[in-house]
Amino acid sequence: MGLKAYNPTSPGRRGMVGADFSEITKTRPEKSLLLPLKKKAGRSNQGRITVRHRGGGAKRRLRIIDFRRNKTGVPGKVASIEYDPNRSANIALINYVDGEKRYILAPVGLRVGAIISSGEGAEIKPGNALPLKLIPLGTAVHNIELSRGRGGQIVRSAGTSAQVMAKEAGYTLVRLPSGELRRIDGECLATVGQVGNVDHVNISLGKAGRRRLMGWRPAVRGSAMTPRDHPHGGGEGRSPIGHPGPKTPWGKPALGYRTRRNKRSDRLILRRRK
Repeated sequence: MGLKAYNPTSPGRRGMVGADFSEITKTRPEKSLLLPLKKKAGRSNQGRITVRHRGGGAKRRLRIIDFRRNKTGVPGKVASIEYDPNRSANIALINYVDGEKRYILAPVGLRVGAIISSGEGAEIKPGNALPLKLIPLGTAVHNIELSRGRGGQIVRSAGTSAQVMAKEAGYTLVRLPSGELRRIDGECLATVGQVGNVDHVNISLGKAGRRRLMGWRPAVRGSAMTPRDHPHGGGEGRSPIGHPGPKTPWGKPALGYRTRRNKRSDRLILRRRK
């Protein structure tokens, strides 16, 4: 998908860069694959705000995406490439020969009319899903499972891909987009190819209102607050953040503070992203 720049007919249009949607072939989604999407506004299942600056936004409906790719041995034909408001990547509608329809993430190079499949007998081509142990070294993959049968959990954003690096003792060594080297069970499925809509990273929203329509609310600088509201607040004029560095509103370090606590999977990480 390409990009289009706008003429500066207003201050909001000046500098705005959007997608041209040239790859999109269908504007209305498949009704059988839609669900209502209730707004959470950054709240947990207890109703407490766990992610700040979220709320409002345009009304959306959820597209049911097949991350598991468990339609083994049944070929399907790409019926359309569609826009999904809930993710950065585009999605592809697949019509399987048994009559079932499913959405998948649309990789680079997938076109309407292409035939895709999943399972051990699938070819190595974009859109096909295979166990990592059967994918050749150096191949770009996305939508990778971390546990067998659970469905793809990582490498799902627009333009991302991981690379199969090596195979050893039932594990496949994969280099993730962050640079992390990680062992993943060779039985886990991954989809061949790079996630499409590569130019998504170059989009410029241009104005605050468009940001609000996406469900983001304003963020206030800590240095503009009072001392009781934020560790950076207070002081006459502009004050430095001070030692030992920037803090969150609750006094925790905001940069370089390690929050990962998952000893079970530490042994699977050979090289961290930092």
